[in-house]
Amino acid sequence: MTVEELIKIIGNVGFPIAVALYLLVVFGAKLDKLSDSVDNLAKFIEGLVKK
Repeated sequence: MTVEELIKIIGNVGFPIAVALYLLVVFGAKLDKLSDSVDNLAKFIEGLVKK
């Protein structure tokens, strides 16, 4: 395998890996916010039930 072939492989595979990592970071943050919202909703519902 030559250096040019290796660079071509990295170029072809590197972009999808970069996109996947970006999406994991973005959606990871959104999942954390969603989890917090679900926890708050559960606490609110528990408060309504206790009344």
